[in-house]
Amino acid sequence: MDEMQDPSDPADQPGAGIELQDDLEGDTLREECGVFGVYGHPEAAAITALGLHALQHRGQEAAGIVSYDGSRFHSERRLGLVGDTFSKREVIERLPGNVAVGHVRYSTTGATILRNVQPLFAELNAGGFAVGHNGNLTNGLSLRRELVRDGAMMQSTTDTEVILHLVARSKRPHFIDRFIEALRALEGAYSLVALTNKKLIGARDPLGIRPLVLGDLDGCPILTSETCALDMIGAKYVRDIDPGEIIVFDESGAHSHRPFPPKPPRPCIFEYIYFSRPDSIVGGRSVYDVRKAFGAQLAQESHVDIDVVVPVPDSGVPAALGYSQHSGVPFELGIIRNHYVGRTFIQPTQSGREIGVRMKHSANRIAIEGKRILLIDDSLVRGTTSKKIVRMMRDAGAREVHFRLASPPILYPDYYGIDLPDRGGLLAATHSLEEMRQIIGADSLAFLSIDGVYRAMGYPGRDPANPKFSDHCFTGEYPTGLTDQNQPEPQPRQLSLLAEAS
Repeated sequence: MDEMQDPSDPADQPGAGIELQDDLEGDTLREECGVFGVYGHPEAAAITALGLHALQHRGQEAAGIVSYDGSRFHSERRLGLVGDTFSKREVIERLPGNVAVGHVRYSTTGATILRNVQPLFAELNAGGFAVGHNGNLTNGLSLRRELVRDGAMMQSTTDTEVILHLVARSKRPHFIDRFIEALRALEGAYSLVALTNKKLIGARDPLGIRPLVLGDLDGCPILTSETCALDMIGAKYVRDIDPGEIIVFDESGAHSHRPFPPKPPRPCIFEYIYFSRPDSIVGGRSVYDVRKAFGAQLAQESHVDIDVVVPVPDSGVPAALGYSQHSGVPFELGIIRNHYVGRTFIQPTQSGREIGVRMKHSANRIAIEGKRILLIDDSLVRGTTSKKIVRMMRDAGAREVHFRLASPPILYPDYYGIDLPDRGGLLAATHSLEEMRQIIGADSLAFLSIDGVYRAMGYPGRDPANPKFSDHCFTGEYPTGLTDQNQPEPQPRQLSLLAEAS
């Protein structure tokens, strides 16, 4: 779709902020975003920066912090990693105040340009309002079109800006009622942190698709996407924000609002498979333990005679440990990842591209040469990464290379904040298991079953009448309406006028 550009903003020029990447980069799941908020702490911005460091795995394209000092709002938003900007004392000093919200971003709507970096801020009739959003609205495009038709002037191409406009247009007398009215219009997945001149607000969608937790740091409330951010700053975990809950902190204390009819929660299963950090606790479960259980379940479902179990780093490590412990087959680090390499620069030749791959992943020949190995990864999207890893193992002397995935085949696209290709770009949606095995070049290939995922989570299997998680990428059963996806494509002229981005 067409992207409108502001010629006055160098970050919005064609190619600005965009890093070239090879097909290895295009074969991984992409994190959505991470949010953080703190109320009443004298070093609110510094605490927020530390929290965002802990959430960096959820988005590496951009980061931002908005603070309030009792009279003015202050905003710092930058492309790049948190440490590139917010480790500098002079930047934190430009963010005074005892309340702040922050955001790390991987774009699933809107291009990687400075005006899309969150938290977004606007001056409303009731005062300043900043908001950071993790998730994706499945009616965001439709709402955007309606707002633009009614005269709204959009400054970004993110669905988050829709929330600002909906709050601004509400006629309710109190701000929290305006906020609730805005949320009632939304469809899809969201966890929000928001800031006014009096309040810190957290909100979670009615199904709880995206996570949001409450912590306490020396009596100051903390809102964040994952518990690992609480650990980073030395805060105590208090509880998860409930699905559909809106929690408000102001000088009079904490206030919880539950304006939506209760529904059975449907948290995203990919928080356990891939997104959350292994040391986080999500929905009362250790992510590390769950991933090990996925591996143990894989060993029950699809074991093969092998000599060593090898993880594809880093996300395959816990599942490989679980597989090894359950099967009794030794665990070996047969692949070493270079953590000090960023995105692989583009190479003009095939030999150059292969070098680019080896810059990130190297075979540990002594651990695999002459052995029958079983590779374990968290998921398979296009298959290009898996193909290269298998070839790397064979080149290093592996006698047999078997491949196991600690999740079911990804058959359907996601509309809630995971950057996945359309169905035609998903290998498992367009090829049989045997065809996939041949494409990646493995001696055998198997995925964890959908019932196996649920068994690893402590259930007897998946109950189609009452699934406990949002597992639509495996089943095609989407838990919310998909308004934008069910509407006809707008004409190019409309797209240009509305500044919508794919």
